[in-house]
Amino acid sequence: MTDLDASASTPPGTPGSETEIAGAETTVLAPLAGDPSMLGLPTFIVGSVALGLVLVGVVPATAVGASLPIILAATSIGLGVSAVWAAAIGQSVVASIFGVFAGFWLSYAVLVLGLTHGWFAITLTAAVSTQELFLISWLVIIVVLTLVTLRLPLAFTLILALVDVALLLVLLGTEEASTGLLKAGGYVALIFAAVGAYVFAGAASLSTGGKALPLGKPLLH
Repeated sequence: MTDLDASASTPPGTPGSETEIAGAETTVLAPLAGDPSMLGLPTFIVGSVALGLVLVGVVPATAVGASLPIILAATSIGLGVSAVWAAAIGQSVVASIFGVFAGFWLSYAVLVLGLTHGWFAITLTAAVSTQELFLISWLVIIVVLTLVTLRLPLAFTLILALVDVALLLVLLGTEEASTGLLKAGGYVALIFAAVGAYVFAGAASLSTGGKALPLGKPLLH
């Protein structure tokens, strides 16, 4: 029997059970841990604020891509990493929420870049209907996601419900070419960013040894 065979046949926890190959001991890594929302929430908030400010008219109407540097380089990546982190520690619902929103922000950036640079051979006359298709598709899935969160603390459901309202307002504003509806959608985006900031403050308090902030009772038990 070789030394490797002898080591493998020794029950774990008994003397000599540590596997040594060529004099090097194997190292067992500790399980992943932590709170993915500490990354996911702030990157979601900054993208929401950027988009909200664009919609309310902080930049000229022609500067539709003003929020894209933040959305592409911070929000999409941050939420994607948070989704993988949450999945790795078994937080399936959190991973789903962060992953869906990573897809939303990234696809929004691709939509804007595609329309402004002619990537998808979409004619100027089809640009509005393309935006409507985008908004309707995402409104459907985020409404579904909102219903999924009804067993979570109320603050999470509120964020998603406000996202639904913002998407609906932007959809109607796009269909009607209404600046007022688009601005209303932008203000709602700033509101759900504020609720997200509150949830983030609670998570940060816990992570730094403080008390949790009240997030409200779930609508379903």
